[in-house]
Amino acid sequence: MGHTIVEKILARAAGRDEVSPGDIVEARVDLALANDVTAPIAIAEFEKAGFTKVFDPAKIALVPDHFTPNKDIKAATQSKLIREFAKRHQIKNYWEVGRVGIEHVLLPEQGLVAPGDVVIGADSHTCTYGALSAFATGVGSTDFAAAMAWGRVWLRVPDTIRFVYHGRPRRYVGGKDLMLHTIGLIGVDGALYQAMELTGPAIKRMSIDGRFTMCNMAIEAGAKCGLVGYDETTAAYLHERPAGSRGRDGGVELNSDPDAAFVREIDIDASAVEPTVALPHLPSNTAPAASLADIRIDQVVIGSCTNGRLEDLRQAAELLRGRTVHPDVRLIILPGTQQVCLDAAADGTMQALIEAGGAFSTPTCGPCLGGHMGVLADGERSVATTNRNFVGRMGHPGSEVYLASPYVAAASAIAGHIATPEMVGAVGAPGGFGAGGRP
Repeated sequence: MGHTIVEKILARAAGRDEVSPGDIVEARVDLALANDVTAPIAIAEFEKAGFTKVFDPAKIALVPDHFTPNKDIKAATQSKLIREFAKRHQIKNYWEVGRVGIEHVLLPEQGLVAPGDVVIGADSHTCTYGALSAFATGVGSTDFAAAMAWGRVWLRVPDTIRFVYHGRPRRYVGGKDLMLHTIGLIGVDGALYQAMELTGPAIKRMSIDGRFTMCNMAIEAGAKCGLVGYDETTAAYLHERPAGSRGRDGGVELNSDPDAAFVREIDIDASAVEPTVALPHLPSNTAPAASLADIRIDQVVIGSCTNGRLEDLRQAAELLRGRTVHPDVRLIILPGTQQVCLDAAADGTMQALIEAGGAFSTPTCGPCLGGHMGVLADGERSVATTNRNFVGRMGHPGSEVYLASPYVAAASAIAGHIATPEMVGAVGAPGGFGAGGRP
């Protein structure tokens, strides 16, 4: 019997010849990360337990990205605590204002994740890195504290659900739409403590940015992780990355064996998926964007760890270039990293978004978790390219968040209500994943 990607990674990390779903393993950690919300709790536990040194300063990443630049005294205190801990333990992978990025965009960009890695993060969207064929999952702050000390983590080997995306997606349909459609099919607990392996012709054609988006939202289906097998797209992305401060090689090229056992296999016709929106208050509450034109909005947020990469901003600019944001709508752009900002400035993307009436932020999670830089008031509605739309997620409990792709978000910013690109007069050839994809 063959093995899945997850089984191969965890067997290697545990020093075993093979593992099976349900096995409890003690796995070696290749990268452990935390942010300004979760790291201070972990640091307190680390020091309370009497630890005096971290297992490997090059394999820990601390990224204050949620409430930075510091929005208040409490946020400043949290960031100071992390900064001093990083200096004290000579942690190399530490970034803050002026160099910081949203962690799940920044760390792959910096070359810190390789195929076959075991990555744990004190943030639920750590599953993003599965786009690079890594086993990446979120943990609690106490687990992160233990990993900082020992470099190992206890895990139960998950079953794997194989999602096969057939066909050629239509114009303006990308990874966000496919994943929202998938979560709508299986529910927010449809992959509970299971790995979601994403494959098929549509994934093969998808850009690495689209794959990051899909793996990022695996947690919204309850999954332990989301993964895409290693292929030429993975190789091309890694080739452009720096070696990283860990001095890593290119990682291990992994795919599931042809005779691997999957707990389920779900086929999805990507050509039938429309631009999709998740309505309040669950990512699984999905509907075609075209059916929601009667929903007027107050704000649009484009960015976050889900859709804050250059491709995402280019897709928004494709629609907004030469147009104006609706007078009743506030458009906020949250780029993933400083490099994304520089690249967006160099190719005219930033100019198009600002001239249309968008406000560019420094890289930060900001309003995604109701933090700052765009919090909603009672009764307000926002279309957002973020990953969650729970009650009060972006501010007041009486506000509403509608999750969508950059294309739908940009079209909605123009229209003043939920809209598709076609509704605002955009014309494009069928097929493809937009800017950066491979039609």
